[in-house]
Amino acid sequence: MTEKPSYQQHEEFQNRTKKLEEIRQLGIDPYPHRYDPTHSAEELCKEYHEKEIGDSEMAAAGKTPFVTLAGRLILFRSMGKNIFAHIQEEAGKIQLMFNRDLTQVHDLASPELTSVKFLEKKIDLGDILGVEGHLFRTHKGELTLFVKKVTLLCKSLLPLPEKHSGLNDKELRYRKRWLDLITHEEVRKRFLLRSRIVKIVRDYLSDNEFLEVETPILQNVYGGAEARPFLTHMNATDQDIYLRISLEISLKKILTGGIERIYEIGKVFRNEGIDRTHNPEFTMLEAYAAYWDYNDMMVFLEKLVEKIALELLGTTQVSYTLPEEEKQVTIDVRAPWKRMTMCESLAVYGGLTVERLSDEEMREVLKKLNKLDPKVVDKAPRGSLVALLFDELVVDKLMQPHHITDHPIETTPLCKLHRDPQSRKRGLVERFESFFLGKELCNAYSELNDPELQRALLEEQVKKREAGDEEAHPLDEEFIEAVCQGMPPASGIGIGMDRLVILFTNAPSIRDVLFFPIMKSTQ
Repeated sequence: MTEKPSYQQHEEFQNRTKKLEEIRQLGIDPYPHRYDPTHSAEELCKEYHEKEIGDSEMAAAGKTPFVTLAGRLILFRSMGKNIFAHIQEEAGKIQLMFNRDLTQVHDLASPELTSVKFLEKKIDLGDILGVEGHLFRTHKGELTLFVKKVTLLCKSLLPLPEKHSGLNDKELRYRKRWLDLITHEEVRKRFLLRSRIVKIVRDYLSDNEFLEVETPILQNVYGGAEARPFLTHMNATDQDIYLRISLEISLKKILTGGIERIYEIGKVFRNEGIDRTHNPEFTMLEAYAAYWDYNDMMVFLEKLVEKIALELLGTTQVSYTLPEEEKQVTIDVRAPWKRMTMCESLAVYGGLTVERLSDEEMREVLKKLNKLDPKVVDKAPRGSLVALLFDELVVDKLMQPHHITDHPIETTPLCKLHRDPQSRKRGLVERFESFFLGKELCNAYSELNDPELQRALLEEQVKKREAGDEEAHPLDEEFIEAVCQGMPPASGIGIGMDRLVILFTNAPSIRDVLFFPIMKSTQ
C-alpha cells in the first residue's frame, strides 16, 4: 500500500477531516460554487476612513451601511456574548463581530446547534468565509462588521503556520509560496506591485504605438544572447528543440515584415547558475522600433523607468536596501541618466586607461584579481579583455543609473558598427547597457541590418562554438535570409523585468519577485 503523504498524517488534518464530515451531515455544503462580495476590506477602509458610521447597537438594528465580504479567517476569539474575528483578503483585513443572538450560519438547520456554537466547534483558522452585515466602529475606533449571516466558502484541512514561529525559513517560503502569501502581508503587496509595474510598462509602450506580439518559446534554432539553452524533444516530429534564450530573433523577423514598433513580455530560459539576480526562467521585455538608433532607445528607457517611479512613488527618488550590507541607498531615476563609454567608465571607476594598455597588460590585471579562469583570460581577444575588466572593476560601482555605451564588437554579433570612424576603427559597436545598484538592467543596440556583416559575425560565433564556447551563437540561416530581404534600421532593447521589480519593491533577491522560483527537487 502506498504510504499516505506526510500532510495527511498531521493530527490537525485528521481533526479537520472529521469536522468536514460533520459539517456535511448538518446539510451544509463546505465548498459552494460562488459568492458575491459587494466590497473589499481595502475599499471599506478607504471609504470610511474618516466617516462617522455609528456604533454596534445601530449596526445590530440595521441602521448602518450593509456590506458583504469574503476572506480567510485569521483570528477568532470569544468575548462573552460576542465573538471577534479577522478575515484577510488579497490587499487587507477587517475585524468581524459575531453575535450569539443575531448571527446566523447559512444553511444550518440543526435544533441542537446554535450558529455561534457551530462557528466555535466546526470553524477553524484558515477557513474561508462569506459574511454579510452592517458596519460600525468600536469604542477604540476600529472599523468592524456586525455579522448577521455567515457562509462557509471553503473548509481548510490543514492549519496555517503559527503567527510568530511558523514560516520563517526562506527556502520553505519559496517552495510553499501560497503559505508565504497568506502569512506575510508584505509578500502579497510585492506581487501586487509587480502586476502594477507590468501594467505601467505595457501602457507606456502602447502610448508610444508599440504593438504587443507573441513569439515561439520552442525553437529549432536558439539565439539572441550568449547563453546555454535548455534542450527538449518533440515527439510529433521526432526532433530536438530548444527553449528560447531570448526574444530577439523572432521579433526582428516581424520587424522585417513591416510592423515598425513591436514588443513582447515573456519568459526566457537560460541553463545557467542561480544567484541573487539570476533564475534559469525569468521574464524579459524586448522592444524594437524601426528607424531609431541606440540614442533614441536610451531616452525611451529613461522615461519609462522615470514614469514607473512617479506613478508608484510620486517621486524619482527610489530607496533600496542592499542585501549584502543591510544598508539603505537612494537612487534618482530622473532622466537624463549619466552616460559613459565602457572605456570612460574603466578610467573613472577602475583607474585604467585601457586604450594605452597592451593585451598582455590587461591580462596581467585580470589575473591579479584572481576571479577568472586564467585559461579564459589567455584566450580572450582584446575586446573581450576590455569587457572582462569592466565586469570586474566597474559594474558593482554603478549605484546611480548609468548608460554604458560603445562596447567592443566581440561582445555581440547582432549590433551595428559604430558610426564614428575612430570608434569603428577601434572595433566598437553601438550598444549600451544600463545599470543601477551595481546590476545590469538592460541591453540595447543600434541593430545590425547588413546581411553580409551579419553572416560573417555569426560565422565567427560558429568558430567559437567549435572551439568549446557553449554560449556562442549558432548560425541561423533563416534569420540571415530575413535580413537579406531587408530589415529597416532600428534599435532594440531587452529589459530584465524581474530586476526592475526588485528595485521598485525593495526585494533582496530575484526569488522574492517570482511566485515560484526554481528550487532543487526534494523528491
